[in-house]
Amino acid sequence: MKNQDVVQQVFINGRRQPNSETNPLVFAGFAHFSAMQVRNGKVKGVDLHLERLRLASLTLFGKSVSDAQLLSYIREAIANSSDDCSLSVTLYSAHGEFTTRSMNTHPNVLVNTSAPSNGPQGPLRLTTIPHERHLPEIKHVGEIGKTYYLHQAKSLGFDDALFIDKQGRISEGTIWNVAFWDGNHVIWPSAAMLKGTMMSMLQRQLTKLNVPQRTTQLTLDELSSFTGAVVMNSWTPAVSVKGIDSESFEQSDTLKNMLHRAYETEMAKAV
Repeated sequence: MKNQDVVQQVFINGRRQPNSETNPLVFAGFAHFSAMQVRNGKVKGVDLHLERLRLASLTLFGKSVSDAQLLSYIREAIANSSDDCSLSVTLYSAHGEFTTRSMNTHPNVLVNTSAPSNGPQGPLRLTTIPHERHLPEIKHVGEIGKTYYLHQAKSLGFDDALFIDKQGRISEGTIWNVAFWDGNHVIWPSAAMLKGTMMSMLQRQLTKLNVPQRTTQLTLDELSSFTGAVVMNSWTPAVSVKGIDSESFEQSDTLKNMLHRAYETEMAKAV
């Protein structure tokens, strides 16, 4: 009779993987993260990343890791990687999914580094797809819809997807926030979405630069009133969008250049 005290094992393509502290991450679907770009050992919007991680941890786990501890983990990862890199911080429960043991527990912290990225060159063509993310205010893992709808958009001849909620409002892209230009204002959609750290950085810098901006509920009927559109995420402050479905935007580069200038005014800080 086999021993009933079974030790967790991980197999990939039939080959058993060495036991490791990272093995439970294969099943860590109850987790959240923040992604950032490190340049010269510094990060822009550190305060926004820390706030995101703190609030999401309190929501999911009931407890958070201190900012000082997170910064020490990030600092150590950079010191052992490169002063220029992509870096993500993932907080997860050691107890995994489908258990109440993940409640009111201090999460573990995984820091991952990889090659730096500046995002795609663009311009991009987007197609609209009805979709609402669950718990959209949290940057959580395991969102199959983001990749699935990217694939759907590509199969239709577009570069990526833009999501529309059940009320017909424009919300966000697969891994992007979106902004529009009407010739005078930067327009941000109002809907349930993940407010990206890049989006927050740009908004506060545009305010300091006295660039007019407004946030409002947007429907597809209003796309024809805009002359420019961009998407943004932790990779880049703006990638031009040349079209959404049948609508085209002639001044997307104007908006892109404005947002890149705003991003340059955001101070990078050593962690």
